Formats: sequence, structure tokens, C-alpha cells
Amino acid sequence: MPVPEPLRVLLVDDHAMMRAGFRLILEAADDIDVVGEASTGTEGVAAAARLQPDVICMDVQMPDMDGLEATRRIVADRELGAAVLIVTTFDRDDYLFEALTAGAAGFLLKNAGPEELVRAVRVAAAGDALLSPEVTRRVIARFTADGAASAASTPSAPVPQSPSATARDPQKPTAEHAGPAPAPVDLTEREAEVLRLMADALSNAEIARRLFIGEATVKTHVSNVLAKLGARDRVQAVVLAYRRGLA
Repeated sequence: MPVPEPLRVLLVDDHAMMRAGFRLILEAADDIDVVGEASTGTEGVAAAARLQPDVICMDVQMPDMDGLEATRRIVADRELGAAVLIVTTFDRDDYLFEALTAGAAGFLLKNAGPEELVRAVRVAAAGDALLSPEVTRRVIARFTADGAASAASTPSAPVPQSPSATARDPQKPTAEHAGPAPAPVDLTEREAEVLRLMADALSNAEIARRLFIGEATVKTHVSNVLAKLGARDRVQAVVLAYRRGLA
């Protein structure tokens, strides 16, 4: 049986010592290879196109171009298949929501342990969104509160607003965050079980082990759940699940 190729990781952080520490941690894993480094968002976007990594560990605050804008550009490039993992010192909700809106596959704080960083890279490479349970609770609380507030204040007809009135506050989630209004969802018993485990921040591999089924089967269930909920990704699926009382 052929040996799988190591996961290709790009490090984007303006602190050389931080990149060196991440490289040391990640390359200690047999299945991970750090293929490049960049110190600004602009360099990161260029390196992503040149090196074609599987996962990009992206800082937020950097000169020239921040990590959030770099993430938007990388995710928008259909020729790049890299998953972007935001790794930041700053535990701020505005960064978290901006990162998720930009299309980041995960959000990790730099005070996480080495094993958490390695796991996050593997989860992102597998196509799973990764949020810690604590972060997931914050996302759910913010998104569901916004959805409830929107439902309570929805007028009978649209009310035009000035551009200044509709300008986005980075501390407040947008309508895109809130997702569609609740509607009946016909999930099978197994799909509902998978959704509850997704809400517990379990990856596909962890769900497979918990339910004693194959990972490919889990991916099928997750795809069905996203389609039935009309969700863009796993994070939005969990938010919608809480709004509908499914988790």
C-alpha cells in the first residue's frame, strides 16, 4: 500500500520566532511537512499560489495585508485548494466572525498546546471546520441572539436605509452570519445524531469513531445535513441546528 504524501503546510506570521516554533511542532509529526513561510498577508497569498499547500496557518495582525484579507483572497481563488487555519494571539469576537465569513476552516489561539495545533492542521486538511468547544459556544450565542433579534424586529415591508445606517459594525454579526430563517428540516435519525456531534465540535474522524461507522459514511451524512439545512459550512449548520432546536 502506498504511503500517503505528508500534508503540505504554509506558515504566514510576521514573527520569525513564532514561525520557527510552529515549524518545530508541525515537522515533529510524520504526516506534516512545512513547505514555506511568509511574513505578510501579501507574501502569504503569493506563496499559496506558488507552493500549493494543503493548509495555511494564518496570523491576523500583519503589516502590508492582514490575515483576514489574505484569507478572503486565498479562499476566493478557485485554483487554490488550501484550507486556512487562523492562528492568533487575539481572542476577539470580531476577528472570529470575520475569519469565518472570509472562509477560514478553523480558528485557534496561539496559547493552544502543540498537540492542538497538529490536530487542527489535520482536521483542516481533511476538510472539516475546526472550532474549539468554547469558541463554538460563542458563535452559537452570538448568531442565535442575532437571529432572534432579527425575527423580533422584522418589519412587514423592507425599510430603505442610508449607507451609513447599513454600514457593518465589525463587533456585530451580519445577516450572512445569521443565515436563513428557521424552517422544518427532515433529517434522518442518523443525520440528526451526526449533527449533534458536529455541534460538540467533533471532526469527521472523531464522529466515525464515536458511531462505529466509516469516515466516508460520516462525510455523506455531513453533506446531507448541510444540504437539508441549506448551510454553507459546518459552523453555519451548527448555528442553524441550535436555532431550530436540533442540537
